[in-house]
Amino acid sequence: MKVTPLELKGLLLIEPVIFTDERGYFFESFNEDRFKKSGIDAAFVQDNHSLSSKGVLRGLHFQKPPFEQGKLVRVAQGAVIDVVVDIRKQSPDYGKSLSMILSANNNHMLWIPPGFAHGFLALENETVFLYKCTKAYNKESESGIIWNDTNLNINWGITSPIVSAKDLELPAFKNLNSGF
Repeated sequence: MKVTPLELKGLLLIEPVIFTDERGYFFESFNEDRFKKSGIDAAFVQDNHSLSSKGVLRGLHFQKPPFEQGKLVRVAQGAVIDVVVDIRKQSPDYGKSLSMILSANNNHMLWIPPGFAHGFLALENETVFLYKCTKAYNKESESGIIWNDTNLNINWGITSPIVSAKDLELPAFKNLNSGF
């Protein structure tokens, strides 16, 4: 497994070793010891699994302290543009975003520590997105940022995604009280 720190401090790109033969392929999507040695010392308590059609945008989401979540995310089928925004007020990267392609073809994973808003845009029909979370979902602490915030200027590559009514009501970044 190759682990690469990304430009926003705390984010890690994980590229598993993939073993292929005439039968298909195999890789470890999680190994506690290897992850700890790579700097991800997290206890995961909840797994989430979502299915999205092409053009569905989910996010930008996070949970406020004390229910903040670290997330290990990957795509099992299809592809996404995955986006994170640093919402840690004391961070030199506060308000900066990073995006990347996660897909079933590249099998890349992303470690997102607490203090980041997260979202993704499905690039293919029947995209299956998997999350391992360090804390359980807590409705009262859920929050987020509107996907098309002009101050963040995220290039999603689409002007009219399919967005839930709930996500359309998320606040702008300038009005955010993240708790981090």
